[in-house]
Amino acid sequence: MFANAVWIQPPIIKCYELTCQNKIHILTLGGIIQSIQVPDRTGNVSEVTLGCDSVADYERSGAYFGAIVGRYANRIAKGELQLNGERFQLACNNAPNHLHGGKVGFDHHLWRAEHHTKDNLCTLSLYYDSDDGEEGYPGKLSVKVTYTLNNQNELGIEYQATTDTTTVVNLTNHTYFNLNGSDDCLSHQLQLHCSQFTPTDETSIPYGEIESVINTPMDFTAMKPIGRDIGQDFIQLKQARGYDHNWVIWTERDRENPLKTVARIEAPESGRTLEVLSTQPGVQFYTGNYLEGEPARGGGQYGMRAGFCLETQHFPDSPNRPEFPSTQLNPGETYQEKAVFRFSAM
Repeated sequence: MFANAVWIQPPIIKCYELTCQNKIHILTLGGIIQSIQVPDRTGNVSEVTLGCDSVADYERSGAYFGAIVGRYANRIAKGELQLNGERFQLACNNAPNHLHGGKVGFDHHLWRAEHHTKDNLCTLSLYYDSDDGEEGYPGKLSVKVTYTLNNQNELGIEYQATTDTTTVVNLTNHTYFNLNGSDDCLSHQLQLHCSQFTPTDETSIPYGEIESVINTPMDFTAMKPIGRDIGQDFIQLKQARGYDHNWVIWTERDRENPLKTVARIEAPESGRTLEVLSTQPGVQFYTGNYLEGEPARGGGQYGMRAGFCLETQHFPDSPNRPEFPSTQLNPGETYQEKAVFRFSAM
């Protein structure tokens, strides 16, 4: 049920294969999901993610293909935050803001790996210790991310972290999906179980308000094609060149039932479907608006909107927005979140 291969280069980067009914490849570089292969409605198995052929392509890409992103996924305004009255300046790599952990985020680091198989489960646990001061963040952060594949065609991702000093944490996975294997993702049908989103300024930083999606192009409360409204004359879409926004799942955590259904995606051409569940308060829906020219499998290049991301996470700029769910982590506490990606065919 489980095998692993090794690419030899300095340093050694391993590619693990998790196999149950589906097949998934994960790299120890950045915890990258390099490949997910699932059947369509006729049983034909093929690739449903975007990715690269080589480590060199992943390293030169700016798209975060399939990677674990952190210490803080999404943006922090001007890379500035305050904790316990002390100001910290983070690296600014998405002018004028901090994005996805900085110039050398978790996606660029080599993770330690342990793999197990038990009771029809394939599990890969990855570990990384982020030093105090890395990219400007306070505290030594010890991170564990566990990928689990089962016979129900579910990929689970569990995030855990502890710190020795008060810090902020926001982890997600940045896989791009295309369930048809087509040139773009616009024909996919999407439903988001979210009636609100956080509008942003021209640099993708939230104003702080939480607004309704109803009667706007941001409304995916009922299933609709991703491309139906993407070209509308709507300031939020024009600023981001498409969808690249945080939808609100909750503002107060449900302790009894933390795992919420977030989204359902249907691909009419292939018949593949994807359901996303998460414990996190938000989901960043991104339509690959800046993918043009990024390295693709087979030596080619991806085009604009070649795939979409559903990055389950906390809200952008939460450290500077006390009205948003907190991302602060203190010594003695454990950051713990989970996402599930459930594949099927119709």
